[in-house]
Amino acid sequence: MTARPDVAILSNARLVLSDRVIENGWLAMQDGQIAAFGEGRPPERGEDMGGDIVMPGLIELHTDHLEAHYMPRPKVYWNPVSAVVSYDGQLATSGITTVLDSLRVWREDATDDSDGEAVLLANAISAAREAGLLRADHYLHLRCEVPMPGVVNEAASLFARNDVRLASLMDHTPGQRQFRDEDKLRTYYRGKNAGMSEADLDKMFASRIAYQREFGARNYRALVELAQRQQTPLASHDDTTLDHVEQAIADGIAIAEFPTTIEAAAALHQAGIRVMMGAPNLVRGGSHSGNVATADLAREGLLDILSSDYVPSSLLAAAVTMPTLVDGIDLASAVRTVTKTPAEAVGFTDRGEIAPGKRADLIRVHVAHDVPAVRAVWRAGERVA
Repeated sequence: MTARPDVAILSNARLVLSDRVIENGWLAMQDGQIAAFGEGRPPERGEDMGGDIVMPGLIELHTDHLEAHYMPRPKVYWNPVSAVVSYDGQLATSGITTVLDSLRVWREDATDDSDGEAVLLANAISAAREAGLLRADHYLHLRCEVPMPGVVNEAASLFARNDVRLASLMDHTPGQRQFRDEDKLRTYYRGKNAGMSEADLDKMFASRIAYQREFGARNYRALVELAQRQQTPLASHDDTTLDHVEQAIADGIAIAEFPTTIEAAAALHQAGIRVMMGAPNLVRGGSHSGNVATADLAREGLLDILSSDYVPSSLLAAAVTMPTLVDGIDLASAVRTVTKTPAEAVGFTDRGEIAPGKRADLIRVHVAHDVPAVRAVWRAGERVA
C-alpha cells in the first residue's frame, strides 16, 4: 500500500493477531479502521513502537469497579458523572477500549453499599458519553440479584435502554453457588461492612434465605423473559452443579460467569456456553472464595473469556502472563480471551482483532519484569491515552 496523509502507520511492533504473532510487524490505520498490516518494514515510514506489543484493545464484559469510584468510602458518594470519568480513565490506561459497565440491579437495606443505584449510574454514563468525556466505549451489563423482591421492576426500567448488552442472573443466597461455605460469605461482608456484628449477619442471611424461598423462582423466570423480549444475551453466575448447567442450557444462556467447579465448567463449555473467569483469580493464583482456579480451567481447555472483575489492570496482566503459567497457551490464544471472544459473545462484529476493516481499537504494551504497562491507546484510530 502507499501511505496517504490521512493514514497512520505503526512500525517495529509485535503484532498480536487472533491466531499468531508477527514479531516484527507494521500496521496502518485509516478512517478509524485497520487498513492493512504486514511483516518487516512498512511501505512508508511510521511511528516506531520500539518492539513493543501492539494488540487489539481489551474488551471487558464484567467490571463492577465503577461503584468504587461512586462510593469511595462507606456512605461517601461522589458526583456520579465525575465518578464515571475517573473510572473511564482508569479503564483506558489499563488497555480497555470497550467495556460493559456492570451495574447492580437490587437494593439491600442492611448494607452500606451502592446497591440500587443502577439507574443513576446508567444516566451518568450516558451524560458523560454525550458530553464527549469518555475514552473507552461504554455499554451496560445488568447484574440482577434474582431473589431480591424489587429486582424485576428495577430491571424492567433498564432493559429497554439501547446500551444494554448483557444481563446476568445472580443468586448469592448463603449456602449455595459461590458461597456454599457460609463462612466465606461472612468473611466477605465483614470486609465490606466492618461495623456488622454476627447478629447483623445472622439477620441478613436469614432474610436472604427467606427472599430466595419466596421470590427466587418467580423472579428468575420474569428476568429471563425480559431479556429474551429485548434480545439481550444472558449470563449465568457461579454455576456449581450439573442442575445449574441444565438450567443454563434450557434458558439459552450465552456466557457462564465464574463457574465454581471444574465439573460445571466442563459441562457448560461442552454445551457451547462460553466460560468466563476472573483475571484476578489467574494473577493471584486462585479464587479468593476458595472455588476453582482460572488456571486449572485454562489447562483443561475450558476457559473462553477473562474478566477484570474488581481490578481493571488484571485483564492485561492475565492475558500477557497466561502463556508462562499454562502450557499449550500462546500469546495469541491468551489475547483472544480478552478481545475477540468477548466481542463475539455480546455481538460486537466490528472489533476485537487485528484484521482489515475492523475498528482500529489498539493498545501498545511494554513488558518489563513480567509486568505489562500500557504506553498508548487508540479508539477508532484516535489516540485517547
